[in-house]
Amino acid sequence: MKVSAKDRFRRKMTGFGKKNTLCRVLAIPVVTVGMLFFHGAAYLGNNAKRLALLAMIFPIFAVYSSFSFPIFGNGDLGGNGLNPISEDARDIVLAEEIDVDLEQIGRMEETNLPAFSDLPEDMVFLETHGDYYELYDASEILEAAQERNLDETPDTDEPQGDPVFSRDDWRLILVNKQHSIPDDYEFTTGAIKTMKGTQYCDERIIDDLLRMLQAAQNDNISLQVCSPYRTMEYQQMLFNNHIKEYMRKGLSYMEAFQLSSVAVNVPGSSEHQIGLALDIVTPSYKRLVEGFADTDAGKWLAENCYKYGFILRYPKGKEYITGIEFEPWHFRYVGVDAATVITERGITLEEFWEEL
Repeated sequence: MKVSAKDRFRRKMTGFGKKNTLCRVLAIPVVTVGMLFFHGAAYLGNNAKRLALLAMIFPIFAVYSSFSFPIFGNGDLGGNGLNPISEDARDIVLAEEIDVDLEQIGRMEETNLPAFSDLPEDMVFLETHGDYYELYDASEILEAAQERNLDETPDTDEPQGDPVFSRDDWRLILVNKQHSIPDDYEFTTGAIKTMKGTQYCDERIIDDLLRMLQAAQNDNISLQVCSPYRTMEYQQMLFNNHIKEYMRKGLSYMEAFQLSSVAVNVPGSSEHQIGLALDIVTPSYKRLVEGFADTDAGKWLAENCYKYGFILRYPKGKEYITGIEFEPWHFRYVGVDAATVITERGITLEEFWEEL
């Protein structure tokens, strides 16, 4: 029977160790190292593919490092003459890590807004990207829509008795971060006209919108409409600009994306894109910030919008459900019956929709 090299080595060292105590002390570490060597060689010999893979990894890593991190592989940044590098490489400086207070930066737009007196006439400042939206006075909208001959009471389009709700109802479509706009969703845009221009929304909500604007005017509440329907391209611009602004303040892309998605809907998940949402302000407070809730216009809308089929879409204290911060200026059409239930129960469209 053929004796292996490992067994021969072990026998020799065992015989050597039996001679005396000193030999035994010397033999123990030698045997230990020898056994590790033989076991390692046996493992690699029985796993040739693994050995080949390891042999390939090292040159690949070396080549990758030389291209990706030339300043580390080709010289020193100190200019000491050791492994000299190019002048361009010496100019490369790693970005300084910046400590950012996310809570403070998330609200920084409110502290950097222009004064009311600095706002262009008939414009509203949109703090999410430092730009302006054109405003349309309710009085001008109503004047241009006189031919519609609206009734004072909005139609519910529901039979007598308890209303029946369905997820298939176009008025109740849920659009948010988890429910993007369906690829086959279609609607007809209707014009919100004034003498100076036209805005657009879903044609089916215009009558109820006009009734709400008329009721507010009857109660001496001045309203201005801005940013109803938005195209995908425009929503994308808003979102990208917000990300760029946060990154300019020192945030990483992922941090900027996270904060941006709380203030601006991700493109494809905005209710403005389906023509069922619009932003409303008042001449004395032309800002899309939380302070609008404390104005007479903000209070009137919060208390009365449901009568005309609208809801305050992103209420305070429900951010963990809607995924969007409190927006007292953003109103969404859901129909009079659904708006009544949602408002009376103090729930969000998400909560209402889950019960359908």
